[in-house]
Amino acid sequence: MTTSTADLWHHYGRARATSDRAVPGTFHWNWGQNAGPGPEVLGDLTGRCVGDLGAGPARHAAHLVVHHQPARVIAIDASPAQHAMATDLYAHLAPRLRIVQSDAVPHLQAMTGTYDVLYSVFGALDFTDPHELLPAAAASLKPGGRLVFATLAHYLSGIPAEPDAVAAGIPAKTPDGEATTMRRWVLQEHVWTKLLDEAGFTNITIDVLPATTSGPHAANTLLVSAYHPS
Repeated sequence: MTTSTADLWHHYGRARATSDRAVPGTFHWNWGQNAGPGPEVLGDLTGRCVGDLGAGPARHAAHLVVHHQPARVIAIDASPAQHAMATDLYAHLAPRLRIVQSDAVPHLQAMTGTYDVLYSVFGALDFTDPHELLPAAAASLKPGGRLVFATLAHYLSGIPAEPDAVAAGIPAKTPDGEATTMRRWVLQEHVWTKLLDEAGFTNITIDVLPATTSGPHAANTLLVSAYHPS
């Protein structure tokens, strides 16, 4: 069974939100969220308009608002449950933090030339068709704006990433706990490079962040950076 109507992110982060309501003091890109580069990858955010694509409970966005000096961070997520959780945790950071419930593509299409920086930490870039998302992201960036995202370098099972721009069904749960699947794009480096180039991005770089643990569900991370032409 595959569903497009149930909120498949209903359960994500819920247990943590009951015990940890703090603004995180760190920001990591790797899958384990415990090593590697931090928000410096995004460049100087002072006075910038920043978008978090697939922000979930908005912990990364909250970190940027509190520990850096952006003009505004807009945390976008399609999930009603994630939007409600982010609002409960961090609504007090408004107006510099704006929490928006929306699919990433229509949001970006409505924000032409708005953003200085867009980023995603295993967020919308993993779960939205890149043929739709990347052109919308490019159009929403100001000239010289930057897109940075962390995505899986391979499936959590260890199976290699896809050599073409196709999605696979991965396990998920509906709000009532029923098993289902959702689409996830796990792509090889050259595929991301081609997609970004086709969407009009330049200065594309991809770094591999190695897994910091071993065993099932350990994964390397691709850290991808690209620019909108000036």
